[in-house]
Amino acid sequence: MQKTGLTIVKVGGAIVEDEAQLAQLLQDFSAIEGPKVLVHGGGRRATAVASKLGIESQMVKGRRITDAQMLEVVTMVYGGLVNKNLVARLQALGINALGLTGADINCLLSRKRPIKDGIDYGFVGDVERADGKALSALIEQGITPIMAPLTHDGKGNILNTNADTIAAETAKALAPFYDVTLIYCFEKSGVLANPDDDSSVIPLITHADFDRLVADGTVAGGMIPKIQNALSAIDAGVARVIITKATAIDGKSGTVIQS
Repeated sequence: MQKTGLTIVKVGGAIVEDEAQLAQLLQDFSAIEGPKVLVHGGGRRATAVASKLGIESQMVKGRRITDAQMLEVVTMVYGGLVNKNLVARLQALGINALGLTGADINCLLSRKRPIKDGIDYGFVGDVERADGKALSALIEQGITPIMAPLTHDGKGNILNTNADTIAAETAKALAPFYDVTLIYCFEKSGVLANPDDDSSVIPLITHADFDRLVADGTVAGGMIPKIQNALSAIDAGVARVIITKATAIDGKSGTVIQS
């Protein structure tokens, strides 16, 4: 039996912070036919709120160090301020949205990241299990999950978790139930051969392409884990993954990731 199509859109904090881009994205997201899921970031807002509270943000290789104080900030910002504003705005667009962290309905269970290479990331979670059955039960009721970048460890602790990873793990968990399209959207038109030329979109990236592009420096920084997550999703049965501009979440342009 043919599976129903489902679209998962992951939007980064930069888009969430830009009112014009966010309004357009939510309009476009609401227009996507069929069941859908929105996964959001919010790092810039968390940094701004932390600063107002006198809490310094520490980053290592683009990853946030989450100590006890910062955990309180990201829980408030991601799970509250950003998430609930998105839910309210989607309700106004006719989307019956429900905001979730990984702790809600136990949908994303993580383990606290161990100290590695002398770096202690603090209360940061690496996903161990995503519950596709629980999420699909919500989706089948006509509910659109809006997922914050927070998980839990099953022992009463919230953990800060990379939003790209949450999108990939959610896509993997839902792949047995749906024909899943995962769209990573951000400010650029896709993965670029030349970071200064927005028209230099690489149309297709496979495992072999990825290794070569990392080796020659074309793919670097935060794009490396994003593509790793995308390839992992494809390998686990997600039908298609596209990295594209926030104004192109129809999936018709951008960089397609294939095995």
